[in-house]
Amino acid sequence: MKPLFDDVSVQCSKITTRAYSTSFSLGIYFLKNSLRNPIYSIYGFVRFADEIVDSFEGYNKKQLLEKFRFDTFEAIKQKISLNPILNSFQKVVHQYNISMDLIETFLESMKMDLQDIEYSKEKYDQYILGSAEVVGLMCLHVFTNGNLEMYEELKPNAMKLGAAFQKVNFLRDMKDDYQILGRTYFPNVDMSQFSNQAKLAIEREIASDFREALAGIKKLPESSRGGVFLAYVYYNALFKKIINVPAHRLLTERIRIGNGKKIGLMLNSMLQFKMNMV
Repeated sequence: MKPLFDDVSVQCSKITTRAYSTSFSLGIYFLKNSLRNPIYSIYGFVRFADEIVDSFEGYNKKQLLEKFRFDTFEAIKQKISLNPILNSFQKVVHQYNISMDLIETFLESMKMDLQDIEYSKEKYDQYILGSAEVVGLMCLHVFTNGNLEMYEELKPNAMKLGAAFQKVNFLRDMKDDYQILGRTYFPNVDMSQFSNQAKLAIEREIASDFREALAGIKKLPESSRGGVFLAYVYYNALFKKIINVPAHRLLTERIRIGNGKKIGLMLNSMLQFKMNMV
């Protein structure tokens, strides 16, 4: 029966989320139960595309990404896919009217990771839009559940939250991105001489994104506000830890938040939410 296959598909997306990201898994847990599976499904889709361009060394990444793109739109058109990740994703696309433009923009940003690009400000903004901001908008479609007025109001804030998360990821993953994958995302930054001054300029940009994002989080429906706030709290804590690390260390180690600290952040954010401080 199709409902059983759909359930299996969602479970695959859920397993994918939990395997790749404990922080997002915790955030999803604090969403209203009816919102969890759709967000698992979006994350599974995004993660699989990201894995193609980041992890599949020795394989034809360009060909795999093209096939994934074709299969994505075919799944949406046919309303079914034997790829369980795409099957669960297409269901969310139809249920919450996620725009094809958002999906196309995301996949175009993934294609950029297959090219040797010297990132100008324009290319940097284009990549942030596709890899992060539109993902935030996909989730916002779920959180607002058809309320187009709320969606349009919170759209700029959701984009800023996605941008902040991605830029923090860039700083966290700088060692692997630069030394292993040969990528330099930040425009006008010489990674061979990455300085505290350059790092500070990036941090100011991220801090501004976080401020605008928090204003939007406070306006989200109660059904999603707690989960999104937890993800914000985790990433903001990671950002503050990165702020206290000299620039040169980002090229030699990956900054992390330990599991014990994550649990503490979770409990603290839950308390703030229950006390209506968010």
